[in-house]
Amino acid sequence: MAQDVKAWSCGNYTLTFDRPRIMGVLNVTPDSFSDGGEHFDPEAAIAHGVAMLDAGADIIDVGGESTRPGFRPVDADEEARRVLPVVRALAQRGAIVSIDTRHVEVAKAAVRVGASIVNDVTGFTDPQMVEFVKSSTCGVIIVHAGEVSDQPTHARTAVQLDTTAAAYMAERAREAEEEAAAAKSGRGSKRSRTRLLGTPKLSGGFVQQQLPFTEMPNGSDAGEGAQAAEELVDAAGSASAGEPGSGAVMTDELATVMNRAARQAQAYVSTSQLRRFTLPDSAPIMRRIMGFLSDQARALMRAGVARERICIDPGAGFGKSTNEDIIIQRETAKMASLGYPLLCAVSRKRFVGAVSGVEEAADRDAATFGVCLGAIENGANIVRVHNVAGFAQFLNGFWSVARPQPRRAFVALGSNKGQRLDNIRAARDLIAEIPLTCVSNCSRIYESEPAYEVRQAPFANAVIEIKTELAPTVLLDELLEIENRLGRNRTKSARPNGPRVIDCDLLWMDGETHGGDKLRLPHPKLGERDFVLVPLEDLMHDPARFFRYEGVPVLEPEERIGHVVGELGTL
Repeated sequence: MAQDVKAWSCGNYTLTFDRPRIMGVLNVTPDSFSDGGEHFDPEAAIAHGVAMLDAGADIIDVGGESTRPGFRPVDADEEARRVLPVVRALAQRGAIVSIDTRHVEVAKAAVRVGASIVNDVTGFTDPQMVEFVKSSTCGVIIVHAGEVSDQPTHARTAVQLDTTAAAYMAERAREAEEEAAAAKSGRGSKRSRTRLLGTPKLSGGFVQQQLPFTEMPNGSDAGEGAQAAEELVDAAGSASAGEPGSGAVMTDELATVMNRAARQAQAYVSTSQLRRFTLPDSAPIMRRIMGFLSDQARALMRAGVARERICIDPGAGFGKSTNEDIIIQRETAKMASLGYPLLCAVSRKRFVGAVSGVEEAADRDAATFGVCLGAIENGANIVRVHNVAGFAQFLNGFWSVARPQPRRAFVALGSNKGQRLDNIRAARDLIAEIPLTCVSNCSRIYESEPAYEVRQAPFANAVIEIKTELAPTVLLDELLEIENRLGRNRTKSARPNGPRVIDCDLLWMDGETHGGDKLRLPHPKLGERDFVLVPLEDLMHDPARFFRYEGVPVLEPEERIGHVVGELGTL
């Protein structure tokens, strides 16, 4: 029920959750943990983003800074240079674009060129980021990036119920200053020595006592295992201390947290303190996670951000052990009960590899799908995945069986070649044979002037209303196949907007917004076509008003193209 009632306002778009939404991961970085460098070139990134949209992604999450364990901080100028061309190009194709950044300058620029969502891995603990989003209409994703265990032997991220963002930031700043001072003097304070318990011997360091509940993963991948920790811990540490030329600020708390995660992932597990249960107690962990997410959501609302703009993410993998990540995933229903749209961002992460026994990050997709399915069943609304095509196929198969859910859609039919009326009726009959689909209503058939290319015969046009349980991209494939069966010429010899045996255009589907080259919903030219809007009047009261409410610009009758000139009969 929570899935049905939630809605997420993201700028000009509103996402509903009558079905789970897919967020595609687009890393425009050279060093992300599973796909670093694959889409670092802007043109390659844009092409991959479009491919994910065409495969079924509802949102594209664009990031220009890797936040894997042991990452190198990237300054705002470099991050903006990487992501802005990609954000702009995808937004121009009708995509809902999320900008994955912790830099307010990058967030501002990305929203200015078309991003609809700001995904802040630091959970809007930066007052400047809060100041920006409160003056915007974009959607926001609050991420918990920190450590959550309540172990008395070492300090973790201090997040208490009902703490304010300001208090949280002051605590983190004080800890960062102490660590920076200790690093500069070449000695560790009691705090820093305690926090680094579990650190293996690195470049002349000493072996400390091991953490009592630190996990040993089954394997590591590029950027997540021992090699990443040993190569990058010193670099990130120097950047945190403000090394000249590093491009980082004086302290980088996120880098510190993720460095500890990288080091602890390879630490030896002491057997001197054995647990009686397979997992630690979930209560203190979930108090930290849910307390932080709730506090930050309330802080944003107090600042002026509408509740319907807020989404939450528990931050899988950010400073958390495998045991902690599993606990968090098992408690998805509790987080969903907070009432905000809930994001599951577990794709290919270390704990997925640990529970599945898969060492290489790029090979963890099947395990990722299983974890995501568990999250969806417990109330997650959005899943963030690298392999969109595979997950869309997986989800469509599951949803068709587990969630009977017919939705209304409109399909425009047109023909000006051969027996026009017979072609339209044949298309209607074939659409009625599509699996999980029925034709529920039909307009009359109208004759209209040709649009876009006027030197051709008049068209016969109609619109049918259908009910379908198929995903929009799957339905579109079925419509294209019907065009092929009826003899539609799609070779290079066919003139764009020229004569055709049949045209089946998916105009609109209830609750769906989609971008890309393959499918745009609502249809981008719906509001200018008289030969579509007039037949729609047979099916609904005042289609112009309806579609304007849906965010579609609708022209006045005299401004439209392809004007209807008469009736040809019933469909």
